[in-house]
Amino acid sequence: MAKPQEKVSFGQRLKQIGMVFQFTAKQDRWFAPLAAGAVLIPLALTVVAVILWGWLWLPIGILFALLAVLIVLNLRSNKAMMNAAEGQPGAAAQIMESMRGDWRVTPAVSSTTQMDMVHLVIGRPGVILLAEGHPQRVRGLLGQEKRRLAKVIGSAPLHDYVIGQGEGELPIRKLRMTLMRLPRTLNGKDVNSLDKRLKALTARPQMPKGAIPKNMRPPGRAFRQTRGR
Repeated sequence: MAKPQEKVSFGQRLKQIGMVFQFTAKQDRWFAPLAAGAVLIPLALTVVAVILWGWLWLPIGILFALLAVLIVLNLRSNKAMMNAAEGQPGAAAQIMESMRGDWRVTPAVSSTTQMDMVHLVIGRPGVILLAEGHPQRVRGLLGQEKRRLAKVIGSAPLHDYVIGQGEGELPIRKLRMTLMRLPRTLNGKDVNSLDKRLKALTARPQMPKGAIPKNMRPPGRAFRQTRGR
């Protein structure tokens, strides 16, 4: 099940907005002029309204200016983040984890030493595989994952994308919109059931930490015979 979101205080929210402002200003040279225009134009109109119709328009104008700045920030920060994420390993998984909605993301279910990787996403549209890396190598990884998942997903839809700028590839800046436009063919119960089956499939057994218990050790004679071969 999706984890409940933690409550964020007003001070933390302001700090987050400030960090987004700084990041966007560094990445986008048009952000500062657009943000300034978003403030100055509503305030100029507010001054005119106050002169003509009274001080009642002052708080309304301030609210319009704040709203305009937030709209500009939202649009330009999304673009800046997409540009910064272009070509970064694991960027597709990070974007999916930040999306609103019930998206179950498992980063790098398959990978290579050359930083090629395939991410697994489960949601209302079905099962989604996102591949990042060298196109030829990741297509081989995609084929392996599709054959492996086909054993357990049943009739659930399976979508796969290669993230990149080449022909037949999906640019990372279009990832959100592309997945949001997929038809919602599964309900919440189907997503939970599918998530459980795929977690059991992708679970990797780990060696126990610490010393091996005596009852699990091979007999000394068998160990010596093995070494003598």
